[in-house]
Amino acid sequence: MAGAKLCGGDTAFLLRSHSHSHSHFLEAATRRAAPFPGRVSSVSPNPKPSRYRILAMTVKRSPKRLKYSAPQFTKEGGLMYVEADPSGADSWKLEPVVELLKEGAVGVIPTDTLYAIVCDLKSHSAIERLRRIKNVEPSKPLSILCRSLRDIDTYTTGFPRGDGQGHANIFRAVKHCLPGPYTFILTASKEVPKKCVRYGTTTAKYSLRKHVGVRIPNDAICQAILQKMDAPLISTSVKWLKDNEWMVDPVVIADTYGPEGLDFVVDGGVRVAEPSTVVDMTGTSPKIIRQGKGPKLYWMEEEDANSTAIEDLIPSAT
Repeated sequence: MAGAKLCGGDTAFLLRSHSHSHSHFLEAATRRAAPFPGRVSSVSPNPKPSRYRILAMTVKRSPKRLKYSAPQFTKEGGLMYVEADPSGADSWKLEPVVELLKEGAVGVIPTDTLYAIVCDLKSHSAIERLRRIKNVEPSKPLSILCRSLRDIDTYTTGFPRGDGQGHANIFRAVKHCLPGPYTFILTASKEVPKKCVRYGTTTAKYSLRKHVGVRIPNDAICQAILQKMDAPLISTSVKWLKDNEWMVDPVVIADTYGPEGLDFVVDGGVRVAEPSTVVDMTGTSPKIIRQGKGPKLYWMEEEDANSTAIEDLIPSAT
């Protein structure tokens, strides 16, 4: 039997795994760590046998993962690591993750495409930490993970609904592809925090960004976290620190971004390096500015790949 004590506020949770059982449980304990925006501290007196068995099987398929099965990885200070069933059947494991997010934590969760670094939409300090951890430039927009179309209506001016004069009712078409692997760029409403829609290098040079990317991922773990949060999350994709390549293995993500200040990682399995399809909805017609996992639909047009404005529009979307 092995345990990991997770600290970071007024309450701590003890996650234990038994070597001869798949059941897990949580226990409340006393915390003594400082509140956020500081890091969440963790102590792991013993390695997790179940984790090692999983890694051992993976190592046989991929020798490159061998170093991540070392005992020191599971003892990494300041990082909470939660293994969750992709089906969402054990969503109770996500309770401590949600509590940390509400306290201002920054962590990684799975979506229906890639893994995403997320934080509370309304926590300015958490958004600053997210940008610092990922090294996201102030000029780079962030995207919002939403629970439903109601969230999109709250934080944007909404989808075009048509006027009955030959203009398509895009809202009706969008409802058929959400939740799904699409990021839609819409006009931001006043509800979007300024930290998400302003950019520049100094306060005097800050300008308001009128657009924001929104997503409703079709992923059980992601949706469970959003529902338990009862609020959307700010997100950015997870890439290698020095390369512009997607990171799809949660074990490697934890090992790479843990030292950068990441507070938690939710392991929902290794993903395929295929991001969402980004659709710009701010013009006269919906245009795909990044083709990804979501297929092109009949009401979408393809953007000119040489357009200089494309890179400025695309958020750090999963």
